[in-house]
Formats: sequence, structure tokens, C-alpha cells
Amino acid sequence: MKIDAHQHFWNFSENASDFTWMTNELEALKRNFSPDDLAPLLSETGRDGSIAVQAREVVSETDFLLQLAQTHVSIKGVVGWIDLCADDVEAVLDNYCDTPKLKGFRMLIHDRTDVDFADSTAHLNGVSLLDKYNFTYDLLLRTIHLPSAIRLVQKLPNQPFVVDHIAKPAMDGSDMEAWKHGINEISTYPNVMCKLSGLVTEADWINWHASDFIPYLDFVYEAFGADRLMVGSDWPVCTVAADYNATISIVDDWVSKLSTEEQSLILGETCAKFYSV
Repeated sequence: MKIDAHQHFWNFSENASDFTWMTNELEALKRNFSPDDLAPLLSETGRDGSIAVQAREVVSETDFLLQLAQTHVSIKGVVGWIDLCADDVEAVLDNYCDTPKLKGFRMLIHDRTDVDFADSTAHLNGVSLLDKYNFTYDLLLRTIHLPSAIRLVQKLPNQPFVVDHIAKPAMDGSDMEAWKHGINEISTYPNVMCKLSGLVTEADWINWHASDFIPYLDFVYEAFGADRLMVGSDWPVCTVAADYNATISIVDDWVSKLSTEEQSLILGETCAKFYSV
């Protein structure tokens, strides 16, 4: 099974005000993107389905994605959103405890002004409840957030985590040493996986080359191993820099140097196991 471990859907025409992260340079994303748009792209690249990940921090986001998953079998799982810092977080989790397509949650850690948000008291409390309900947690980080994320992971050894977009290192190499240090440290925790996704949007959108990403892919492979890596497109966000095929081909081509077993893990099996697909 080949799975795109990270992509998004949204109805921008009805919910434009929810997408506060869409700056003017992301104008191309300010339209609707649906499962019908993604379906031919999955087919063309040999994918059996995808994991739909939240893109809005509003209470309706999780239900919106779950409704899509009910009618589109290609959506193998949903990573939703709830306010994990809220006082009533456990009651909200109770409401979702018997929802098979809901696999986990994510908050936009890297958009918080507090670089230590990941292990802040309220966030830590919310994330600490997820394991009770068999929910995963996606860590949306940049290099500067890795120390706090490492402390969070350290405190919750039984919680399944996955680092989104290899923690978004600066592709100009300016934070390479700090990123390597953080990746090496967070990878020592066996409950942490990593998504090979979000690469092209961190590079020069016009002048990137697939070879630009090889040092980063090689590094996370050495740190995590194939059994803790999964490929994701980050579609449609990736389209500001490349189409779906070009984006997913970066990892598809890179894994060709690995064993057949390792390729199968990175291209789908790790994702299927992590999200219980």
C-alpha cells in the first residue's frame, strides 16, 4: 500500500477568514481543494489513499474532514484539530472516542509566539490525554521549536508522535547545525516518527532542484531509519512551488537507492502502521 501521509482539503470560498496563515504570497491557495481534485493525482502516482490533515484551527475543522472521509474511501485517516489547551479538552476527546477514521490531532505549534509552546503546561496536559484514546499527535515545528518538542516527547514516552515536514529546516542551510542537533535528539525517542514532506515550500519556489533535498533526506534516514519515515505531499500547499507529481517524486526517486523493504516502509507501510490504517 502506498499512502500520501500528509495533505489538506479546504472550502476557502465559505471559510476564508479561517485561513489566517494564507499570506498574499500564498494567493494561489485561496480557492477550494477537494478529494475530487486530489483523486487523479493519487492515481497517477500510484497512491492508494492519503491522510487528510487539519488546516484550520477552528472547532468545525475535524468534523469537516471526517465528513469528507465518510464519502471518499481514498481518505484513509484524518488528523483533526481541537484546542488541546482548553479546560474541557477531555470532554471533547470523549466525543470523538468512537470515530474510526479520526487518527489523531495537530495544533500549529510553529505559529505560536511562544517558541516553548510545545511543552507549555496547558499544551502538555492536552497532549498527555491523547494516548488514553489511542490518538496520535503531529508535531508542526521549525528548527527553533525542536528543543521544546523534545521536552514534550521526553515527558510522554507512550504517546505516538510524528514530526511534520522534517521540522522545516531553512533550505539555505542557515540553521543546519541546530536542525541536525535537534533531529538527532528527537529521533532517539522510539515513539517519534518523521514525515518526508513540506520540502519544496521551504526552498526557493522558482529555482529548487531535487538534489537540494538529498542531504536533508539522507540525514533523517540515518537518524530515524526507514521504519519511522513516511512520505507526504503537503498538497495543495506544495503547489506554490511544484505540482503534485514533481513534489511526491522527490522522495519517490530518492528511495530508489534503498532496499525494496525500506521503500515499502517509507512509501506507505510506516504511515499505515502509525495511523492504524
